[in-house]
Amino acid sequence: MAISYNNKNRIFKLDTESTSYLIGISPEGYVGHVYYGERLKCDDAYYLLRTEEAPYTPSKNEREKLSFLDYFPMEYPSGGIGDFRESCINIRNSAGCMASEFFYESYEITKGKAKLEGLPASFGEKDDVTTLNVKCVDPVLEIELALSYSVFERVDIITRSVKVINKGKENVRLEKVYSACVDMDNESFELITLCGAWARERHIRRRPICYGKQLVSSAKGESGHQEHPFIALVTPGTNQQQGRVYGMHFVYSGNFIGQVELTQFDSVRMVMGINQEEFCWNLYSGESFQAPEVVLTFSGEGLGKMTRSLHDFYRQHIIRSPYKNMKRPILINNWEATYFDFNTEKLLDIARVAKQDGIEMLVMDDGWFGKRDNDSCSLGDWVVNENKITGGLKYLVDEVRKLGLKFGIWFEPEMVSPDSELYREHPDWVIHIKGRKATQSRQQYVLDLSNPKVIDYAYESVAKILRSAAIDYVKWDMNRLLSDLGSNYLDKDSQQELFHRYVLGVYRMQERLITEFPDLLLENCSSGGARFDPGMLYYSPQIWCSDDTDAIERLEIQEGTALIYPLSTIGSHVSACPNHAVGRITPFETRGHVALAGTFGYELDITKLSEKEHELVIRQTRMYHKYNDLVREGDYYRIASFSENGYYDCYMEVSKDKKEALVTYVQVRGIPNSHSRRLKLQGLDEDKIYCLEGTNEQYTGEMLMKCGFLFKDFWGDFESRLYYFK
Repeated sequence: MAISYNNKNRIFKLDTESTSYLIGISPEGYVGHVYYGERLKCDDAYYLLRTEEAPYTPSKNEREKLSFLDYFPMEYPSGGIGDFRESCINIRNSAGCMASEFFYESYEITKGKAKLEGLPASFGEKDDVTTLNVKCVDPVLEIELALSYSVFERVDIITRSVKVINKGKENVRLEKVYSACVDMDNESFELITLCGAWARERHIRRRPICYGKQLVSSAKGESGHQEHPFIALVTPGTNQQQGRVYGMHFVYSGNFIGQVELTQFDSVRMVMGINQEEFCWNLYSGESFQAPEVVLTFSGEGLGKMTRSLHDFYRQHIIRSPYKNMKRPILINNWEATYFDFNTEKLLDIARVAKQDGIEMLVMDDGWFGKRDNDSCSLGDWVVNENKITGGLKYLVDEVRKLGLKFGIWFEPEMVSPDSELYREHPDWVIHIKGRKATQSRQQYVLDLSNPKVIDYAYESVAKILRSAAIDYVKWDMNRLLSDLGSNYLDKDSQQELFHRYVLGVYRMQERLITEFPDLLLENCSSGGARFDPGMLYYSPQIWCSDDTDAIERLEIQEGTALIYPLSTIGSHVSACPNHAVGRITPFETRGHVALAGTFGYELDITKLSEKEHELVIRQTRMYHKYNDLVREGDYYRIASFSENGYYDCYMEVSKDKKEALVTYVQVRGIPNSHSRRLKLQGLDEDKIYCLEGTNEQYTGEMLMKCGFLFKDFWGDFESRLYYFK
């Protein structure tokens, strides 16, 4: 069984194929974390709770309860009673006091997994997942906690969430509700995070942990460019193939915190959840609050094993789109080709040439609505500008489809321009603080999605356009952060609910969208990659990775993204040179090879390419069709990292049956007077013989993995090659 309970030892044991997670109940009913790591045959590990050591448990030594609470490895710690480490839940009662103390009451084990109401969450059939629900109670407040653990055996993943239920007569305020905690002894851990900025998102950063708290967080209303809702603890020397890794990833698209705390007793507390800054929730008598889900994974075989577990989990148990197992159409987006300067004939010119070169979809980006000739007006006025789109949207879409292409369109439904009919009619619909001049960013405001009327308007703005023409794809953008937190819709006691209610509003709109238009290919975006998170993947099978499309910059961006996300989710395009973000000039072939490790498309004016470049586009579109099944569905292995060595990058995808492998090698900097580079491949079958396409060379899997492959015949910077083994 994936989950068992030893009544004698009071131990819950959660097993995946390679891992075990143990939970123990103290004599008083405290729920303690016993173990997480390599799979165990037995569950007799209660001694790890150290309840037989001073200061002992409160039932044996009431006078030192405070000392006990401050070291006991809590499964879900509460604040205000004596555990001075980071709490997961803080509850303030009607008298203004903050304290809660929860005790185990009962449990239930079920096959399958229930949905989380209003939230994105993992899913699975009864054969895929088993769920443990642990009921805990604060007898003073009469508050219940439902601690939920879902075990996905085949992919070595455990998800956690918590539901808070007010069974008492008193209204309380939740001032903090995290979703997961893991308490462990320190193993000289190092912390891995994904950090960056606009146009350089999700760079891998690694540092030793020290005493105190180290965290990543967002208070921007989205997961953000700067930090990411993922943390991992690794033992020293951990690399792709060896070392112990404990990973946490948050299925949420708003404010978050992921924190590691090294305590006085050399224990480590790892927590993740909604950022408590500007968060407070009124929990009235009889009501409940559902916290989002956290994904836990452990690998005893390095970062690569963690990566492949997360990739399989997201492909199988988070992404719902019918496109998740399908080859995506190769698209061309007109943004970097035209920006706001386009009309129907220009778009049709792009479409005609794109069709000839093997491209399959035209996407019309910003500038098609209202009076939108620049980014200073018209957001919120989702009416087609027929001075640009002459003949109307349906005419344009029909003409594109006659050429044999699909059609896509860009929206930014969550925003409004001060210079718009919507704002002039409904200035009360924006997030702002009464009496204070609202802060602009990109000369726009954020709509108040805590208000159902605003949600309905924003949704209908998108839906009515989609109903008017045969549109196959939507790029959903969000280009500014949330500030000046105030809502005309919420009362004064609920203003601190706005951040979370906003995110729930986004989820509500996107759920409606994919329900009404089930065949729609939805791609999320937020100024590039600012809302690239598992919550968004629940609604869209792909997310625009970064506004920086430079092939060399993308190496580090896509390496960090692929550490935890499948390549099929990574929006990546070939763009023009000099690159619009950094001005770098790279070979057209290299741009195509790097973009292949993602959804693949184009971001340029194809009507201005040379004859040689058109030939390269044709070759690249054929390349995509040849290799995409392998890239989309195969196992990903990181062989070498340009971010670490400063000279070259190498990664590969291997089919599940190990019969095919595609290796991508990028020489970023040429080295004079050098020989071929020998790198050891991964993931192959030692006993199989692999033929290298385009040559007479044959290798056993054992030779490629133990002895290595020679990468040779490179000259110059920014050069790349694909190596296909079968």
